[in-house]
Amino acid sequence: MSDLLQTDFFSAQHEREMMSLRDLSARVGSDPLLVQASNGNTSIKLDGVMWIKASGKWLARATEEDIFVPIELAEVKESIRNDADFSLRHHIKDTKSPSIETPMHAVLRHRVVIHVHSINAIAWAIRVDGRDQLKERLAGLNWRWIPYTASGIPLAREIEKAVADAPEADILILGNHGLVVCGSDCGGAEELLAEVERRIAISPRPTPEPDTAVLEMIARISGWQFPEVETLHALGTDSVTRQILGGGVLYPCQAIFLGRTMPLFPPAVLVSKFADCFCGAEKALPFVAVEKSGVMLNEKMNDAERATLIALAEVAQRTPEWARLRYLEDSEVEVVLGGGTESYKEMVDVPGAKRWTGSR
Repeated sequence: MSDLLQTDFFSAQHEREMMSLRDLSARVGSDPLLVQASNGNTSIKLDGVMWIKASGKWLARATEEDIFVPIELAEVKESIRNDADFSLRHHIKDTKSPSIETPMHAVLRHRVVIHVHSINAIAWAIRVDGRDQLKERLAGLNWRWIPYTASGIPLAREIEKAVADAPEADILILGNHGLVVCGSDCGGAEELLAEVERRIAISPRPTPEPDTAVLEMIARISGWQFPEVETLHALGTDSVTRQILGGGVLYPCQAIFLGRTMPLFPPAVLVSKFADCFCGAEKALPFVAVEKSGVMLNEKMNDAERATLIALAEVAQRTPEWARLRYLEDSEVEVVLGGGTESYKEMVDVPGAKRWTGSR
């Protein structure tokens, strides 16, 4: 085969593989039980170049927008060895920032990597006994449990250690974070993702109905929204959910989009003092949980916050009251919110997005 024909052959092959990655990404990104807003990322390695989702881009839009960044794989690995930032120096031809999870994708030997914030996986990953509970469910599969580690180079190094003696491992459960599955091609990786999800699926427990009278009264005096998503109201109506979320931050996206603590108040406070306490830019919260009644949403709440809040409720409803949970430590939350690194902030810098710090 001549050099020209060979170049055309590989270009056509690469385009087919990129199309498969875009299709896979759009399907995965459109499933709210796997991906919420701009979280999650996919990648493929082609002839020394790794194509990975850009920071702030939505997997669900992979077939509509140009969401992938080409990165020299060797240079990313060198950055990991040298503990050096790669994000601004390793673009090949693009101005988009690569995902904060680029180092993790780079150290995995597989051609295709899918990282999702699976609701089911997170519900196991926040439990102290999560690893033991998954042993039977994932029996026969090549999986590893990765204790919580900050995203970026620290997580990549932890994964390197975990798979050093198990290069065949193609499933990673990330403590307090999510799920990673890998494969030699997009089809195989997607099939494995479906199999893992089938095995780790948890049925959400039933929760009480919202008190529509109280919530509609608050809506009339505040202009805030009474959401039609029934799942959300468990944040106020379900005592187990309130107990779980009252314990602290369970995973990074919770802190990034929703803050350190859940704003929970009795109905009497909100009905009598809502305007004074929660209206005005300096007091604005993305949502308020009303004890035993449900949830009210700020009309200025953005799509990323809303998706994250629904996911948080889904996780809590898959977590039993008796389970011992591993919450993020204060120092870990500081890192997530930018104390010592800007990477997490850059990850969610999307047009129109706003970050609530949790102070009130």
